[in-house]
Formats: sequence, C-alpha cells, structure tokens
Amino acid sequence: MFLTRFQINPARRGARKLLSSPQAMHAAVRAGFSDPADYERPGSRTLWRLDTPATATVHLYLVSPGRPDLTHLVEQAGWPTTATWETREYDPLLASLQAGQRWAFRLTANPVHSGRKTADAKETQRFGYLRQEEQEQWLLSRAARCGFAVATQRDGRPNLRLHQRQNQKFKRGTHGVTLTTVTYDGILEVTNADDFRAALVNGIGHAKAYGCGLLTLAPADGAAATR
Repeated sequence: MFLTRFQINPARRGARKLLSSPQAMHAAVRAGFSDPADYERPGSRTLWRLDTPATATVHLYLVSPGRPDLTHLVEQAGWPTTATWETREYDPLLASLQAGQRWAFRLTANPVHSGRKTADAKETQRFGYLRQEEQEQWLLSRAARCGFAVATQRDGRPNLRLHQRQNQKFKRGTHGVTLTTVTYDGILEVTNADDFRAALVNGIGHAKAYGCGLLTLAPADGAAATR
C-alpha cells in the first residue's frame, strides 16, 4: 500500500473543474493507475480525499494498493515547474498498529441511513444525516466495528470536531447526484489492530469513489502531521 499527497493549484482552470465535481476527480484519480490491480485489489482499494482548509493550499490524499503516476494531474491542476507529488510506503505504518495506541485522525465521510422515501415505497434509499448530532453519532456507532474508539475529553464529550459539513451536487452521466459529506477531526484509540487496518485500506462508509471514507493518522501530540 502507498500513501500519496498532491498539492492542487486552485487558480488553474483544470483544478477548478476537478474541485467542483467529485465525479471528475474520481476519473482523474483512476487515470493515475495504468494497471487496474494498482487501483483495486482483493482486500484493498484506492481511497482519496480533498483537504481544503481556509488557506489557499489544497491537498489531494490517496491511499492505494499500487504506486500512482499523477503526471496528468500536475499538468492539469498542479504546479508543473515547481512540484509534483509525494508517495511513500504505507505498509510500515499498517504493520506497526497495535491496540492501545492513540492517534489524531481526519476522515471525510458520507453519513447516511437507509429508509423508504414514502411509506408505500418498495425499495429503500440512502438519506444523508443533516444534523450535526446525527452525523457525530453516525461515526461513533461505527467506530467499534472499525477497530477504534473515539477518545473522550475531560467533560466526557467525544474528542471530535465536525467541519466542512455540506451537500454537494454534481452530474454523473445524465443524472444529478446529491452527496452529504462531513469532515471529522479528533483523537482515537486503537481497540482491534486487524479491524483498524482493514478500515484504513478499505475505507469507512459509502461514496468512496467520491472522496469519502479515507481515514488518515497523525501523532496524537500533533507533531509531524501526516493527516
């Protein structure tokens, strides 16, 4: 597995197109792998996330089974004369994970629940959670099966911050898509190393093709942030 960070130049026209459409970004990410096995293998898949803080710096993060070639992204949406991308092996970190470790984390996810649009509807659909309390509970309820627990603060509340809560609308072919997303920052404790590794390489929740599900880690003391 590999972890990659790519800096996007939001002033470029190509970058603005990618940043406005998860469908377009998904296609651009997939184009970075000439061998399909480098994009997806049994037990692991490529995950991606955009980090768009208040500053002008925008980063694309990838976790992938194979090493990507993002030359096309540099030419379309990057800084061709000054920077390319950084890729490093992810397996050493995965192998080092143990129960009891504490990590700072970041996750952009698609918090949803299944239900019927009307009482007489035959098929269920996914509906996004819109209230912050529901979005928080969505992650807390999934933590155990993903091999971690969100740490608690002195006041007993989860050590968790939700931001960039939004509904994104974009086209997928001729159909419109509405995607509910939220970014979670917090502190976690590993409870089951095997389940936690599986969550890191397979993602959490739905809409993984559209930039959701990638959980990244940094030392809990805040040093050397990799998330």
